[in-house]
Amino acid sequence: MHLVDWIVLLGLSAWIIHDGLKRTKDSQELEGYFLAKRSIPWWAAGLSVMATQLSAITMIGTTGQGYTDGLRFIQFYYALPLAMVVLSLTLVPFFYRSGVYTAYEYLETRFDSKTRSLTSLLFLISRGMSCGAVISAPAVVLSLVLDWNLTATALAISLPAVVYTMFGGVQAVTWTDVKIMVIIIVGLVAVVLTAVLGVPVSVGDGLTMAAATGRLQTFDFSFDLTNQYTFWSGTIAALFLFCSYFGTDQSQVQRYLTARSVDEARHSLLMSAYWKIPLQLLVLLLGVLVFVFYVFTPPPLLFSKTETQRLQRGEHAATYAALESEFTAALAARRDAATALAAARDDGDPGRIEGQRAAFRSRNQDIDRIRARATALARDTSRDRRFSDVNYITPTFILTQLPVGLVGLLMLAIIMAATDTIAGELNSLSTATVIDFYKRWAKPTATDAHYLTVSKVATGLWGLFACAVAVWAAELGSLIEVVNRFGSFFYGSILGVFILAIGVPFATGHGAFVGLIAGMSAVAWVASSTNVAFLWQNVVGAVVVVVVGIVASGFSRKSLTSG
Repeated sequence: MHLVDWIVLLGLSAWIIHDGLKRTKDSQELEGYFLAKRSIPWWAAGLSVMATQLSAITMIGTTGQGYTDGLRFIQFYYALPLAMVVLSLTLVPFFYRSGVYTAYEYLETRFDSKTRSLTSLLFLISRGMSCGAVISAPAVVLSLVLDWNLTATALAISLPAVVYTMFGGVQAVTWTDVKIMVIIIVGLVAVVLTAVLGVPVSVGDGLTMAAATGRLQTFDFSFDLTNQYTFWSGTIAALFLFCSYFGTDQSQVQRYLTARSVDEARHSLLMSAYWKIPLQLLVLLLGVLVFVFYVFTPPPLLFSKTETQRLQRGEHAATYAALESEFTAALAARRDAATALAAARDDGDPGRIEGQRAAFRSRNQDIDRIRARATALARDTSRDRRFSDVNYITPTFILTQLPVGLVGLLMLAIIMAATDTIAGELNSLSTATVIDFYKRWAKPTATDAHYLTVSKVATGLWGLFACAVAVWAAELGSLIEVVNRFGSFFYGSILGVFILAIGVPFATGHGAFVGLIAGMSAVAWVASSTNVAFLWQNVVGAVVVVVVGIVASGFSRKSLTSG
């Protein structure tokens, strides 16, 4: 990066962190550190919730998803507004008025300690793994900028987040979220403008090319449980995921518990209902526009610089060189087809337009086949069967195409978005660790200062765990899919426990515990033995927990009665 970009990156980072810590108050008390003494205004809490979601994963993984797969991923969010409305009427007022620190405290009051502890443990595992995926996104960027390996960049990113979380608490995290949200939106708009201004055709022509490859498809009504993104998975399966994530995940519950009142907590959550889909559409559209940009500007065969250099210098260099030559010729043919399609649109002849659309689609398929062969070569020669360069697409575009100054701003947006998301997740992980385990089982009575010390140690340990996951997660494909895949394995079963707790009055602690084990077992079987799309794991987990929990509760009540 240019010196100006480093000045922008380091200068704004220092100001954001300093201002966030300066706004921190009462962090020496447990309620102040974990819940900001319920003093955060609704709009700040709402922006904090959205910033947690619009993380570096979104800016890297989702834009990469838009580049390779188009707008189809937007179907994943169709159920979000309904989930926000349901939660604002049910769980938000319920948790807020209960006076709990974590969502799982209530489960002991309603059921028993073992159900609370198991549910909290599942949250800790799922959120710890997801935190690792969040670290992966900026680690990928820094590995390109600094030529470091992923382990070093993961540590470089997570260490400031750990220190920041230790000293700032939830107030520092929330107020930093607000500033980062603004920077993210400015950065996204800058990348969109760069992509649009960098192509020699109109936006309409560019979108026509994207549409010819299927990248503008936003509805798929096929009912196929193995298809990841359809209208039905986005409205049924994703509803279970969003209700669990926003309603029972401590990283989100803790955000609206910091609001000043129940109504403000509701308003903070409903911000996502209004703005999440438009923002995600903008992020995906950015990926589509980057695809159009690279129709006219030659992209690398593989966007991973490390893999490219390894293949160019290794024993398969000749094979890769042949693929690059074939790729260069295919790019020229696709560019000619794109120019011909734009000319046909100018003429307005429907028959000619359709013919050129088909020709462009065919040339693009040639590109896809060559890239698939290059990816297969990288996988075979590195023995990494999961290698994918989708997470390197947007960072490559930013570093090679944006003007000086904007590169630093985008790097800031990506790294600080990740750092702040990591800080928020580490804060929720330490909260659950201290409240649901240490305070509950190890030391029920102690001073706030003691519990805060333990929470800071827990923050550091979870940070190390997340770093280890980050190195592994970076090569698992689109990071936005990775984080949702991690969550879907756990979220349905956790949601099922809360449905039993709140919606089934006769459910017992024994029934809920057995149901939770059965739900996780069912999800594990579906994930390992079937091709069912991961979003449906949320439905499987919730349904199995509720059904088995009801049956087991009936048996336990009957045995108590007969005894």
